[in-house]
Amino acid sequence: MPLMTEIDATLVKQLIRAQFPEWAALPIAPVEKGGWDNRTFRLGDRMSVRLPSALAYVAQVEKEHRWLPVLRPRLPSRIPVPVGLGAPGAGYPWPWSIYGWLDGEPAQADRIHDLGRFAVDLAQFLVALRGIGARNGPVAGPHSRSMTARHAGRSACSRTRSTLPP
Repeated sequence: MPLMTEIDATLVKQLIRAQFPEWAALPIAPVEKGGWDNRTFRLGDRMSVRLPSALAYVAQVEKEHRWLPVLRPRLPSRIPVPVGLGAPGAGYPWPWSIYGWLDGEPAQADRIHDLGRFAVDLAQFLVALRGIGARNGPVAGPHSRSMTARHAGRSACSRTRSTLPP
């Protein structure tokens, strides 16, 4: 198990103030269930801040900044897109990201009004994702293998955040 770094709203505020002063006045709040690989915080109403929680997850930052903008126009549902790349600072040792915020709730069967529609939307998203050629894409790294092992027993619905329109 990777050695985790302590990350809180005070640290995020320091990083934003130093590196993105135009957003320093925006409120910062931790996201409930903010993740394992990253700690996630709301930045105002329209953005989120994600900081890798351990060295093993740092490679995701570069991959996401490179590939999420490439994937976005090719997918039928919205995905987060990076709007800022932060550098180490304020005692935090790694690069980190700011993304546009997507409203939504974690997908849970009791929150989905039409499971059939949800299944179709999810299938269309996965088919579109699989249809994107991976030939020039990033290679999997150690952080990818740990994600696969940790989530292998979960269903696709429990791993997917529903950001599809109602």
